[in-house]
Amino acid sequence: MTSDASEIEKLRELITPARCVLWAFDGPICRLFARHTAERVAAELLDWLAGRGLHDLLSDVERDSLDPHVVLRAVHRRYPGSDLVAELEERLTQEELRAAGSAMPTVYADPLIRTWTAVGSRLAITTDNSPKVVRAYLNDRGLTSCFAPHIYGRTTDLHLLKPDPHCLNRALSAMGSAPEAALTIGGSSADLAAAHDAGVPFLGYARNAHKERLLRAAGAGLVVQSLEPLLMLLRT
Repeated sequence: MTSDASEIEKLRELITPARCVLWAFDGPICRLFARHTAERVAAELLDWLAGRGLHDLLSDVERDSLDPHVVLRAVHRRYPGSDLVAELEERLTQEELRAAGSAMPTVYADPLIRTWTAVGSRLAITTDNSPKVVRAYLNDRGLTSCFAPHIYGRTTDLHLLKPDPHCLNRALSAMGSAPEAALTIGGSSADLAAAHDAGVPFLGYARNAHKERLLRAAGAGLVVQSLEPLLMLLRT
């Protein structure tokens, strides 16, 4: 997104009505796998499956994705509700917890979160990551009080992961907010689809031009590569 006056005005119009802000976690708040890479985590999950004779459980495309959430979803589709899925999900949670210790905060996210809280907006996190991981990260950054108790993450019902709007609807219900009085900040097409289905306005966050193109191709109308314009708008 450029910083010209028309884009800033669109951003102002988007955030001004928002009394509740629903944040995705990995992307807008931090890069969870900045050092403890997602590719390595996915490979370790695949090795764990292979050690149980389940190497062929996933398709070549699923294995080549090197995305731990793709691996988890793929196993869930084949064995929904099974002990295998439960154990794989727990292994992913433990890997996410390890990653949280070296996660890279998104620039301007911390002051933006604190400022939005200070001006009276209510904040929630809606994510496909484990809520244990979110709490661990927020505790380390001193941000828990800005969100608690509104942290809605992955549950054992994996069919409710985004793009299903389940976690957004949970947040809206708990906070007593109408969808049009809220705003979702997300970094993926799944975040966008979930917001659309929940009826919540969407602001895309993309840390580079490639990710911005992906969000715009998915239909995002407004995308920022920096959270600084939001912070400046709230402060003025």
